[in-house]
Amino acid sequence: MSKKNRKWQAFMERNRKSNGYLMRKTIFNIGYKICRAILIFGLCFLIVQPLLNKISLSFMEEQDLYDSTIVNIPRHFTTSSYKLTSQLMKYWKALGTTAYISLLVSALQVAAATLVGYGFARYKFPLKNFWFFMVILVIIIPPQTIMAPLYLNFTYFDPLGIVSLVSGRPINLLNTILPYLLLCLGCMGLKSGLYIYLIRQFFRNVPKDIEEAAYVDGCGKFKTFYRIMLPDAKPIITSCFLFAFVWQWTDKFYSQMFLRKYTLLSTQLSGLSGALDAFIKNAGIAEKATQAYSSAIVATGTLMTIVPLLVIYVFAQKGFVESLSQSGIKM
Repeated sequence: MSKKNRKWQAFMERNRKSNGYLMRKTIFNIGYKICRAILIFGLCFLIVQPLLNKISLSFMEEQDLYDSTIVNIPRHFTTSSYKLTSQLMKYWKALGTTAYISLLVSALQVAAATLVGYGFARYKFPLKNFWFFMVILVIIIPPQTIMAPLYLNFTYFDPLGIVSLVSGRPINLLNTILPYLLLCLGCMGLKSGLYIYLIRQFFRNVPKDIEEAAYVDGCGKFKTFYRIMLPDAKPIITSCFLFAFVWQWTDKFYSQMFLRKYTLLSTQLSGLSGALDAFIKNAGIAEKATQAYSSAIVATGTLMTIVPLLVIYVFAQKGFVESLSQSGIKM
């Protein structure tokens, strides 16, 4: 009798003794693994297929776009779409400006969220639960609901009437980076509530004995936070910074409101179709670009916008995954 047959007979004997429970459990496990594999494959397909489609369109000649026999693989391979898109988007200037603003805003946003999250986790103060409820509202309420107040507030910026008292009239902060910086320092930036919540939960799980030991050794509150707690919170701070950087990189809502005069990738991408139409008209080719060609150029611009993020993820993948696992965020 072969080894395989002996294992099968032993399995059936154990199943008989368990009144069929072992067989039912085995069938359930196999079914669960099959369903999980199908769901994972479907999810990956939904994410990867549009990306592959955009890559295919970006390397096609215009004539390939109207050929119904071409599905995914270009017949006439070209990089002209990338050259034209780079020109229309002012790509390298937009890339540098976007990287600078994303780094600055993300650093300030996470720094402010770290201080506030630590305060919520460790200190008692009046109306603490009420203010934390306000933080939750920042997460829940869409930023579009406060678009008009934000716009008016920074168009006629005059805190407590001090600016009007000094200069005679409010100042307009639009088309400067100051509204971004003020929102980040005030923990009202993009997703700031989420970062405060995550950092608060992390510090709440840190044993208080660590701080008490530092106090016994003569450390003050600031030194304890800076030398003991902050290094321990590196995983969650790294996670929040990476999330903030990606969200800021792709943000269009605040960018169009405050930074219209800045050349950013997100705003350039949103206006790419109009820029292509103007280019086609000025060149005397046609009144505007065809729908298929416009879609191909927009697909190329989308790829050029997300490729730097993919490159950053490739190099930071190990540290990013480690920071998420140590911070308790499930992948």
